[in-house]
Amino acid sequence: MEELEYYQRALLKEEVSLLPQIAYSGKIKLIETEQSLQEALSILASEEVIGFDTEARPSFKKGKTYPTSVIQLAGSSFVVVIQLTKVPFEKRLADILSSKRSIKVGVAIHEDIRLLQKLYDFEPSSIVDLADMAKNLNLQTRGLRSLTANLMGYRISKGEQCSNWQKQKLSQQQLLYAATDAWISRELYFKLQELSK
Repeated sequence: MEELEYYQRALLKEEVSLLPQIAYSGKIKLIETEQSLQEALSILASEEVIGFDTEARPSFKKGKTYPTSVIQLAGSSFVVVIQLTKVPFEKRLADILSSKRSIKVGVAIHEDIRLLQKLYDFEPSSIVDLADMAKNLNLQTRGLRSLTANLMGYRISKGEQCSNWQKQKLSQQQLLYAATDAWISRELYFKLQELSK
């Protein structure tokens, strides 16, 4: 119980900025073809927990939005970064998000799902928002960056968040950023599960 109380504190931005930075250091599979998508999804289908996130080209005009450009799925041994500019969001990808066999975890995940449903109609299943888990534990921190700082003691970079995700060729920095967000979501889920016991 003492441990949970420690994590229920509020974190100052200054505190977060002093923490060491962390990034995903495992295998990243960039998906640009139907075949590579099929191979990755067949491996991910056996995962019990999948870290999930999406990216879209940022809009700097009020009321203007862009469709989802990238989907990130993190399993236990690699992160898949899927470029929707090259591989469309359709049944095979939707099936992962509809599967009851694997839990999909992320922050603000329901909004990401809602935007994907505009591309292809599907019924999501086993979706868990980390912010809801944090709220249930009375944690003050609810965002991905603040949860990482609070629960892991690290800072994740948000430098690429507003970059152009519709580019045909994503940069190494974009790939690392995308992979890190999905991977850390999965790690945070396990940590929040521990704290719930």
